[in-house]
Amino acid sequence: MHSEKETKTQGAGEEPRLQNAGGRPKTLYMLRRAGMERLQRSGIDDAKTDSLLLLEAAAGIDLQQYLMRMQEPAGADVESAYDALISRRCTHEPLQYITGTADFCGLTFHVDSSVLIPRQDTETAVETALPYLTPDSRVLDLCTGSGCIIITLAKQAGLRDAAGSDISGKALAIAARNARELGCPDIRFIQSDLFEKITGRYDMIISNPPYIPSDVIGGLMQEVRDHEPHSALDGGADGLDFYREITAQAGAHLTPGGILLTEIGYDQGETAAALFEEAGFADVKAVRDLAGNNRVVYGRYVHV
Repeated sequence: MHSEKETKTQGAGEEPRLQNAGGRPKTLYMLRRAGMERLQRSGIDDAKTDSLLLLEAAAGIDLQQYLMRMQEPAGADVESAYDALISRRCTHEPLQYITGTADFCGLTFHVDSSVLIPRQDTETAVETALPYLTPDSRVLDLCTGSGCIIITLAKQAGLRDAAGSDISGKALAIAARNARELGCPDIRFIQSDLFEKITGRYDMIISNPPYIPSDVIGGLMQEVRDHEPHSALDGGADGLDFYREITAQAGAHLTPGGILLTEIGYDQGETAAALFEEAGFADVKAVRDLAGNNRVVYGRYVHV
């Protein structure tokens, strides 16, 4: 029977490594257990799941293969690779940045530290938008980041005219890669500061803009505060700077009756809706996410 004991005691304050005591080959299972314990000591909430996902990444296997091979020796290369991944996660670097992928609406997207990690909250925006779209709809995704919103809409609605814009060239490179690899090579990506370089009109403009108040960012969880791009988080003093600009300018880029739809912070439903109405949008509605929080505001622009 294999022992699961840690290596001999390290020096004070030194992080234990993943090597097995006595130099005996360490199985995949024992490697994962050692990784899980390191993550737990570092305060990682879901250490059990993260340790397994990082082992799958280090060994190039999936869950089924792990279950079949968990008592096999891991091998020096896998131990070394896994040790490096666990060390990164112990700093609270997000799991998705370490593995380079994130799941969203049933699709897998490439991500790195130049883009926000797609979140389940944002799926509410996609679900709200889809009933209003047909393959002929022209759709623009402002602040596209990884491209998760526009790519998902293009695939699910069969869009023939879709565009995503972002101020970050690095983000747009990630979005373009995702579009190619997920079968949407015709999506246009535009480097633009909001509407600065946007031309033409769209049937829907959708956006998940920065909406965290500036003085709140310092209190966010470490994974977000220290690793995700602040330019994609910081919405100004009250978190509404981007909504003011987007609602004021969107009408010039919407077709008659076109829809503006934005993700919002959980406590921004009333204030964001008021900005929509002030800018001339009708039928303004707030939509709640699965947790019961306001997550989306949208309205229809009536051209005068």
